[in-house]
Amino acid sequence: MNIVVNEELKAYIDPMTPEEHEALERSILAEGCRDALVLWGDVLVDGHNRYGICQKHGLPFKTVQNPRFKTIEDVHLWMIDQHLGRRSISDYLRGVLALRKKDIVDQQRSRSAMAPAESAASSSDAPFDVDPPADATPEDDAAAASLPPPAPLNSREAIAKAARLSSSQVVMIEKIQKQAAPELVAAVKSGVISINTAAAVATLPAEEQVSAANAGKDELKQAAKRVRESKKKPRAESAEAPSDDEGSVDTLQALQQRVAELTAENESLRRQVAELQAQLGH
Repeated sequence: MNIVVNEELKAYIDPMTPEEHEALERSILAEGCRDALVLWGDVLVDGHNRYGICQKHGLPFKTVQNPRFKTIEDVHLWMIDQHLGRRSISDYLRGVLALRKKDIVDQQRSRSAMAPAESAASSSDAPFDVDPPADATPEDDAAAASLPPPAPLNSREAIAKAARLSSSQVVMIEKIQKQAAPELVAAVKSGVISINTAAAVATLPAEEQVSAANAGKDELKQAAKRVRESKKKPRAESAEAPSDDEGSVDTLQALQQRVAELTAENESLRRQVAELQAQLGH
């Protein structure tokens, strides 16, 4: 069997940590490769680590074709959904994958709306040649052709639901992706700091982010603390600053008058309730 390992697909999802790879290797050596490798023609889509371990130790493995793959985007969406369904990945990676999915789905729907014919013609293009699976059947083609388009992720709430995160976490992950230096991204990916801390530090100039990341976890936390305190200070000063606006005096008097009116209304209602209770008592 000729299996092609495409480096783009291999790197599309963040690789396992050395510890996770060692655990997988121990499991395969003890129990064999239980899950089939997923192929698109000859191209390996899912199971790169299992394939490498089996090749290293000369162990047998099974393969399965996915007839639903028509384009490289189909492959990417399937890979994303597979990883979003796993509990072991970090919240940060969940958010990144959900945002990737949004971009792909948006592009697909935009092409479909603008030029259906052109979209159909270009859908056969792929970054590498893929031969139809030898065991593909007409039923497989029919199943693939009948696939509905993925639901759009047109709000942060939808993205958060897909990633099983809160909307605020999605906002922070977007900020990290747009503003964070590579060293800061590496720190949050590895779990050294939280998403919240990374989002705060990402608002700093790039050189300050790099300096804090190189200094380690404690300095990153201190940098995030300084950012949060700097945002609170202007608000506190604004709240404490005296106002010379003459309108504020009128506003205060109006509020005091309204309080007096509400107090009087409340007292009147109490008397009415007391009278009704007395009548019911008789």
